[in-house]
Amino acid sequence: MLKYSLVGYDGSASSQRAVRFAAELARASGGRVRVVSVLQMTEGSADTCALMMTDPGTGKCSRLLAEVKELVPDSASLIDAEVVRGSPGDVLLEQVSRHSIDHIVIGHTERGALARWLLGSVSGDVLQRSHVPVTVVR
Repeated sequence: MLKYSLVGYDGSASSQRAVRFAAELARASGGRVRVVSVLQMTEGSADTCALMMTDPGTGKCSRLLAEVKELVPDSASLIDAEVVRGSPGDVLLEQVSRHSIDHIVIGHTERGALARWLLGSVSGDVLQRSHVPVTVVR
């Protein structure tokens, strides 16, 4: 039985569907949901350094919680949310061991072959490296 599901959230329509799906699953199984939004920054840029020094992520976390509350109105007792800096795939997989996650739910955004080649695919990365079940929501 699933007790703690992780959702990667970027504000896209597919990640919103993933949050709703995970919340419904948690209600049905008596579990909880952890929603994580990843701040991905290009290494070495001046903007990255400035942002890391001036923004601890609390504003983004507040916005994340507000968005999740809109998606799942009774989310306070069901959902934890956090904003983390790093590479999306690495952050999500790190959360699994750090928080005893037993299921990952991620949205899938349709991209062309060139975009996948240039940018990579978070869902593909997580599917390839995860040691817990992964549900991809379209």
